[in-house]
Amino acid sequence: MNIWSISAQTDLKNKLPLAKILTHLEAKFNINFTYLDLTIDGKTAFYPSDNLTLDEALAFLKSETNLDFILLDSSRVVISKRTNPFSNFITQKLEEVVITNFLTKGISKKSDGKVNIKTEDFGILPGLIEPDILQSIQALPGIISVDERVSNINVRGGTHDQNLILWDGIKMYQSGHFFGLVSAFNPNLTKEVNVSKNGTSVKFGDGVSSVIDMQQSNSLDQDFKAGAGFNLIHADGFAKVPLDENAEIQVAARRSVTDFIFTPTYDQYLQRVFQDSDFSNPQQGNSEITSNNERFYFYDISTKFLYDITDQDQFRFNFLTINNSLTYDQQSSDATSVPLKNSLEQNNFAAGFEYLKYWSSKLTTTAQVYYTNYDLKATNFDIVNTQELIQDNQVNDVSVKINATNHIDEHLKLHGGYQFSEVIISNSEELDNPSFVSFIKEVVRTHSIYGEAEFTSANKNTYARIGIRTNYIEKFSDFFTEPRLSVSHKLNNDFRIEFLAELKSQTTSQIIDLQNDFLGIEKRRWILSNNEDIPIIKSTQGAVGIHYNKNKLLISAEAFIKNVEGITARSQGFQNQFQFTNDIGKYQVRGIDFLINKQYDSFSTWLSYSFSKNDYTFDNLYNGSTFPNNIDVRHTATFAGTYTINDLKLALGVNWHSGKPLTLPLQNQNTSNAQIEYDIPNNERLDDYFRTDISATYQLKLTNKMDASIGASIWNLLDKKNVINTYYVENSEGDLITIENVSLGITPNISFRVRF
Repeated sequence: MNIWSISAQTDLKNKLPLAKILTHLEAKFNINFTYLDLTIDGKTAFYPSDNLTLDEALAFLKSETNLDFILLDSSRVVISKRTNPFSNFITQKLEEVVITNFLTKGISKKSDGKVNIKTEDFGILPGLIEPDILQSIQALPGIISVDERVSNINVRGGTHDQNLILWDGIKMYQSGHFFGLVSAFNPNLTKEVNVSKNGTSVKFGDGVSSVIDMQQSNSLDQDFKAGAGFNLIHADGFAKVPLDENAEIQVAARRSVTDFIFTPTYDQYLQRVFQDSDFSNPQQGNSEITSNNERFYFYDISTKFLYDITDQDQFRFNFLTINNSLTYDQQSSDATSVPLKNSLEQNNFAAGFEYLKYWSSKLTTTAQVYYTNYDLKATNFDIVNTQELIQDNQVNDVSVKINATNHIDEHLKLHGGYQFSEVIISNSEELDNPSFVSFIKEVVRTHSIYGEAEFTSANKNTYARIGIRTNYIEKFSDFFTEPRLSVSHKLNNDFRIEFLAELKSQTTSQIIDLQNDFLGIEKRRWILSNNEDIPIIKSTQGAVGIHYNKNKLLISAEAFIKNVEGITARSQGFQNQFQFTNDIGKYQVRGIDFLINKQYDSFSTWLSYSFSKNDYTFDNLYNGSTFPNNIDVRHTATFAGTYTINDLKLALGVNWHSGKPLTLPLQNQNTSNAQIEYDIPNNERLDDYFRTDISATYQLKLTNKMDASIGASIWNLLDKKNVINTYYVENSEGDLITIENVSLGITPNISFRVRF
């Protein structure tokens, strides 16, 4: 018996660091342990008696640490969390982080080009005091919202409906609370977010612009965790409750406090969202009609049930509901009039089952079935014309996914799978005076098969993923083949180059029929392709980038080109001469994303800049000539910094971008024409956008088991008035009226949160 063993056995009453025990067992039994540092971090155990065999010693440590010790052969042991014996080993085997703390702590870039955000490790960003998922990703180069709303995220010049947003593999059709100012996805149980702008895995269909893949925690912690908090917009809470050693339930909920408490944050949000709606401008500015008694609230509830049937079999169930609700009364100045209640309800319900099978350390399979429903419904009273209009947009999506992953060896991994989806979208309108009813329903069923190979060289310098996805659409009897490619190569210790390319297609999109639809608040409605006036949207894009990373200095540049065809004029939100015209067209975006990020021990600063040129071409608009896209923002720049000292985190940032295109009316209008006459489309631009944000958080240790944090932020610190949209209407006298939509003004927020 060696000196270390004698020392350990003389101190049997005290637990020892697991890493120290493993070192001894490796020498004693001539074996090697394979594990992630995070897996054994903080783990302690009593020293196993020297008279135990290897199997007995591993069983003892399993009971001590709640970890699994898998004996692969006579000399190799894999250590993983109890949730599944192979999952961490499998998922980490080829995924390499090439850039850590990308901008701030918790954001990293992977070798396949995607950006990963871990919410638990998330640092701080200017203007944010909580890891708002869809606000956070806008810090990445090439991602912007031209109107500050998370329900209108533009990735490299694409519209929001061209983003595939997934919540634990379930497609979501609603992304925002407060009609776009707050992410609809609770970050408390969201473990990580993966954002792909190009070179997407063939596992994902749809989303011709990007994939935003949110994943909840999929492992059993076997420890009770809970927390609660509030800010000036909402209150929330979450809990992770172990039911036994094989089962756990996770629950999170949020609800706005805006119908109970009036805050300055709510006041700014209210002005921003409703400034161009029927609520703020009833009956085209008729001063004899007033809106009052408004009640607005939102909530979301998510639940996940985790059950490990065996060490190799897992069952997961997910449930999520998201709701926004607005009601208000409108009444004329006539003393005999009765107030009429207008309403707007927006809801996304989702539920899914997933079964995971770990056949070995090399092979795993998953099967998922989900259902998601989106419903947008509005009731709008027109007092002047004594009309009631009811509008409804509903989406039902059922999908089945089957996937297999096989690790051939430590350098090669294969994926293959099948997906079936049935999407049913209906749009209805009902008017009572005169009586009018419209109901349109479309159904599209798609079968998809895919295969993909991932390769990492022995020296870790080269990563490549190549795959192909084939979609068959029953309704049109059409096949769409979509190759995807992601290649990354390390030239030396400092430089890495990458090449990304993909073909994609999607059958769902959003359109705007009239700007005052759905009370003018949520104007967009989902529709399905019919292969006639609404074609299937197809994209082709490629990008090449080079990254320099040394001594915590990152310099990155990525040039890209994207062609998207099959878009309709109704999906682009025209407010000029093309507002009531329908046509089929395309757009092309060419540009470059640039980033320089310098990190110190407690300080990180970055400058990002994007240039892009985004042009439309429609067959019958502007004589088929090219003209700027409605969201053609040529220049975008962000300069920001974060500072951490002990438990205090500070962030300050400046955001600037050039104005988006604008179409001016002709100076001399034809008075005999009932329509406004316009100049060259999108030939002018709004003024530049400029915003300064600041935020701070402080961590508190209340007890050994309870932590707390307080935060404060100011959005648009300098209260800069930014015009984000301008359009023109004609009043009853035939005069042109200029309507300007402005951004959020100075918007403070504070938060308090406890975790235990």
